[in-house]
Amino acid sequence: MYRTSIFRLLPLLILAVALVLGGCGRDKAEEQAPAATQQANSAEANQAEEVAAGDPVKGKELFATTCAACHGPAGEGVQGLGKDMTTSTFIADQSDAELLAFIKVGRAPTDPLNTTGVLMPPKGGNPALTDEQLMDIIAYIREIHVD
Repeated sequence: MYRTSIFRLLPLLILAVALVLGGCGRDKAEEQAPAATQQANSAEANQAEEVAAGDPVKGKELFATTCAACHGPAGEGVQGLGKDMTTSTFIADQSDAELLAFIKVGRAPTDPLNTTGVLMPPKGGNPALTDEQLMDIIAYIREIHVD
């Protein structure tokens, strides 16, 4: 009879211990949660900074072989093809990450914001360009853009 009573109480005892142990760690976990969120936000900010890094010298070379046909050798634009990048408010209003996303997708002729009616192909028509190379191009575009 004694053995039967212990087996009936064992699940209750285990539950009680689990509740006590679970409650003990809760405050510590709640304190750590904001720190974990801050670390995640910091990591995202660092990623954004890493994405933003580009080499304008390399970018100039890549621009000449990929973008200049439509946007001109110095980014001044080619009438009926590509917009002037040196005075573009669109470029001025975009972050580097936003420009990267835009260049990767391009702009369809049917896009209401496309004022030339000409396709801007993804990656300027060069699918082999990496994000790093695109960031180099963006760094160059930032250099030729006049505020």
